[in-house]
Amino acid sequence: MLEVPLWLWMAFAATVVVSLAVDLLAHRTAHVIGFKEAAAWSGLWVGLALLFGGVVFLVLGTTAGTEYTTAWLLEKSLSVDNLFVFAVIFAYFKVPRAYQHRVLFFGVIGALVLRGIFLSLGVAVVSRFTAVLFVFAAVLFYSTYKLLKDEEADFDPGRSFAVRLLRRVVPVRDEYAGARFFVKEAGKRVATPLLAVVAAIEAADLVFAVDSVPAVLAVSDDAFVVYTSNAFAILGLRALYFMLAGLLDRFHLLSKGLAIILAFIGVKLVLQASHKMISPSVPEIPTPVSLGVIVVVLAASVLLSLRRPPEPPAGSSDRDA
Repeated sequence: MLEVPLWLWMAFAATVVVSLAVDLLAHRTAHVIGFKEAAAWSGLWVGLALLFGGVVFLVLGTTAGTEYTTAWLLEKSLSVDNLFVFAVIFAYFKVPRAYQHRVLFFGVIGALVLRGIFLSLGVAVVSRFTAVLFVFAAVLFYSTYKLLKDEEADFDPGRSFAVRLLRRVVPVRDEYAGARFFVKEAGKRVATPLLAVVAAIEAADLVFAVDSVPAVLAVSDDAFVVYTSNAFAILGLRALYFMLAGLLDRFHLLSKGLAIILAFIGVKLVLQASHKMISPSVPEIPTPVSLGVIVVVLAASVLLSLRRPPEPPAGSSDRDA
């Protein structure tokens, strides 16, 4: 495990808190976020993540810096799947575009907390039970199969456990009330659909954590590296959504690229576990190689998506254009 100085943990926490405060202040007035604004914020989040990565390189060394960069890019690429689900949730609940950033802001805070819990548990389990890496690899291979066969289960936001639990705890009205989560009706406190949307977003993140947590633990088993990389990837998720909201359908081959990445990480986990449990002669995949594979596969899937537009749905004709 890395010897991470306390000041670096404190610097990370301060960076996250200040960044969230600035973001909230900048978007205190509900408005529709356009492409240029989203691109500017996305660039800011990416720059902040890379800047922090530079600090990791300088303070903790090349190995830790490479692991941080690889884990951040891996989580960033896997989070693209979240964007499609965000679009489904917003469409299902008919969320006005002006309020979508507020929903994602609180969704990100919840995701930061939940990922912290899951990653801490994952690091603790891996450090004690190396065999669990084989289980994680099996999860990634199954996710690969689903992506390649397009067998992802249909996601019904209204029937997610979190939304159903919310409706049991507090009444949820049918109409929005601006950007508020609660209003009073007949002297009673009731929730608006906006709170149900946040619950659906958190439920979706729990599902995606099943893939992303094992994947990032294949890159590093250090709590500082895995959590900080995940946190910076999650922080930039909102801006990335608004920047790509109208372009998601064009990246139709991205899911295949993610499948290849998950399969590769699964193989990395198997080799890593075999090296520790079976024989030191079993080779491991170096982190720089993992970083290179992720970059190449992502770039190829995006470029091929743009060069080969998706085929029109079956039964469509020129008259439908």
